[in-house]
Amino acid sequence: MRRLLTDKFCGGAKVSEGEVQTDYFDAQVSGLALRVSERRKSWTLHYSLGTKRKRLTFGTYPSLSLAAARTRADEIKTDIAAGIAPRSISADTLQAICDEYLRREGDKLRTVKWRRGVLDRHVYPTLGSRPIVEIRRSEIVRLLDQIEEGSGPVMATQTLAIIRKVMNWHATRSDDFLSPVVRGMARTQRSDRARERILTDDELPKIWAANYGVFGSFVRFLLLTAARRSEVSDMTWAEIDEGDWTLPAARNKTGLDLVRPLSRAAQSILEALPKTDGFVWSTNGGARPIAGFAQFKDRFDAASGTDGWTLHDLRRTARSLMSRAGVPTDHAERCLGHVIGGVRGVYDRHAYHAEKARAFEMLAGEIERIVEGGSAKVVTIRGKRSNV
Repeated sequence: MRRLLTDKFCGGAKVSEGEVQTDYFDAQVSGLALRVSERRKSWTLHYSLGTKRKRLTFGTYPSLSLAAARTRADEIKTDIAAGIAPRSISADTLQAICDEYLRREGDKLRTVKWRRGVLDRHVYPTLGSRPIVEIRRSEIVRLLDQIEEGSGPVMATQTLAIIRKVMNWHATRSDDFLSPVVRGMARTQRSDRARERILTDDELPKIWAANYGVFGSFVRFLLLTAARRSEVSDMTWAEIDEGDWTLPAARNKTGLDLVRPLSRAAQSILEALPKTDGFVWSTNGGARPIAGFAQFKDRFDAASGTDGWTLHDLRRTARSLMSRAGVPTDHAERCLGHVIGGVRGVYDRHAYHAEKARAFEMLAGEIERIVEGGSAKVVTIRGKRSNV
């Protein structure tokens, strides 16, 4: 549809009946069009490059006014005439900024693969090609509405956290950009998302008795070490030395080396596993770490007769059992790898190796007491490991 565009018309332009989007071509600047959809109005330029007809989106209305769009369209056409092809994806689009953020900061993030997946699924299809300076708060709110309706409020909040991080990062590198994300946009509060689940004294014997190959051993080791799932799953034999497991700084959330003196029970689990040059927890000879946790967990639940718990709940359970066993709070927190804050954290440089070793033995003793007191016996893992 071709007509002389005016600010009044652009402000009131709507999608033609029966269409998903409508292009209103400007009679003043050849090739310039206002593309109107239900959610936004975008400026596009239709041009020829060689024998091919192309379309470039370069802004939204009213962030980019009609006069500014005409000027920008003329500039692009001048570049084309000079043999300079416009880029379909600007270096300042949200997707380009996200890619740059992940490239520069990815080594510092533990969940870079997951973040990239969230962006690919939920953000790029809607806002990826938009110049970051033109993205309005209302657009982000509408995006969160879509995510909440399709994937739930937690995913909407997690997606917002990624967008906020990228935009704040970009703001530190830009003279003019201000992030449109403000407090109050999240769909859930941290307190709503926090889990309080720990395994009961009735559940622990069932879990301990479930003879489910490498994953069963993996579950017991998680409980005995109070470690995070990823810390254990990516564990290599090179990290084990004379009963100590050193989690290297590169894999630790705090960015520091963490030495965990392993209890005799934890060491016995490792002794029953085949030694390789690679990963400790593996189903293919150590070449790759164990994966497919959802499938393993479903089968383990069926084998143990338990459900409703996650692998991270084992870490919370272990911490609670340490308190029950009488482990001092500071020692238990150091076993988990938590950094002690305040003045003590700055001036107390003691390694606490003996204290942590005693704490892990007390944890193992508390688990043994619960397991032996339940309906199931402690299962000692011997022989060749199963590949399930």
